[in-house]
Amino acid sequence: MTEFVTSADGTRIAFDREGDGPPVVLVGGATQFRAFDPATAELARELAGRGFTVVNYDRRGRGESGDTVPFAVDREVEDIAALVAEVGGAAALYGSSSGAALALWAAAAGVPTTALVLWEPPFELEGTGDRDWLTGLEDRIAHNDRQGAAEFFMRDMPPEWLEAAKSSDAWQTLISVAPTMVYDAAALERTQHAPWREAWAAVTVPTLVVVGDQALPIFPPVADALVEALPRATQCRIDSSNHDWKPDQMAKVIADFVRPA
Repeated sequence: MTEFVTSADGTRIAFDREGDGPPVVLVGGATQFRAFDPATAELARELAGRGFTVVNYDRRGRGESGDTVPFAVDREVEDIAALVAEVGGAAALYGSSSGAALALWAAAAGVPTTALVLWEPPFELEGTGDRDWLTGLEDRIAHNDRQGAAEFFMRDMPPEWLEAAKSSDAWQTLISVAPTMVYDAAALERTQHAPWREAWAAVTVPTLVVVGDQALPIFPPVADALVEALPRATQCRIDSSNHDWKPDQMAKVIADFVRPA
């Protein structure tokens, strides 16, 4: 059953809560929300079955969650803080893809976090990015070109991913949430504002960076760099390709890492 929590700016955030045990909050990546993301829903069920309280929520602007302008990355951090407070005051955070950036920013901002699991963060290596991607998305959304924004968002992904998306029934849903792609781009662009050691010096909780054994070439170097930059980070590889994972496999990785000793 859908529950709601009110974030600091008054925005209502919709979420599902399953299981009983140490809390884990699942922070989705671009375009993900509960009604459009069966894999994360299955991950939540798998984790609940392993003895955790699991929160799977719609990020602001998607699904049943509200939205409030103007947007800022800190508003999404506040959403996570509200969810963590709702389930006991401290939680492990799982960040999927661009959601990994939000999980890191939440931990750095002091949201009570017991552990972090970060799936294939799609970061630019520090000092190598620019604002072109973010500003390009903002411009297209400002001109109400949602399809153009969705296409532009996927410009650096394998071409067959865009072709498959556009030929699928999911394309219209992707277009409908295109304005929130700016939110993901903003969270990722923020990783370029300071050296990672400095930006995430306060992230002292155990952190696991997870990468597929057939990952796209951008992911392993970023994982290596994060392990070097974060105070208590390690990494692991799982059987995965195309930025996907199997729910039971990911549930085991998360459970084994975040379960209290």
